[in-house]
Amino acid sequence: MKNRHQGIEVSRRQVNAPFAALRTSGGTRHRGFTLIEAIVVIVILGVLAAVIAPRFLGRIGQSKQSVASANASSLAAAMRSFIADHGEPEEGSTIDVLYERPSNVSDDSWDPYVEKADDLLDPWGNKFVLVVPGKVNATFDIVSYGRDGKPGGDGEDADITKP
Repeated sequence: MKNRHQGIEVSRRQVNAPFAALRTSGGTRHRGFTLIEAIVVIVILGVLAAVIAPRFLGRIGQSKQSVASANASSLAAAMRSFIADHGEPEEGSTIDVLYERPSNVSDDSWDPYVEKADDLLDPWGNKFVLVVPGKVNATFDIVSYGRDGKPGGDGEDADITKP
């Protein structure tokens, strides 16, 4: 039986020739993956994830420490500006003196030294600590206690002190 398609005579056998490999002896078509092929793909993806994931997760911790160090340096620079403008903060002052006006500073001479309160947080969501007088530096220290938020520790839990 011949069909006319756009002026060309084509037999049914010629039209269906590319699909001949997809047919079984019963005339049904099989498409998709076999169960074994799917299992092989899943195993390969699992092996790749097991090899790559630990390396990737270690890099995240290192990058957070780098960000914390850079942010602590920026806050130390802001604290130096605060000291130049208003003198040294009182002993026991918190890092909030860079955002909220201390009681010993007049309202007309006050401008915050950071744009928003979130600038006072380290990458783990803990507030940086202002130590006055400083334990490492003479005037003040800006400290992040790392991932665990506690003094001391190693790796991601290590303290970062600036300036």
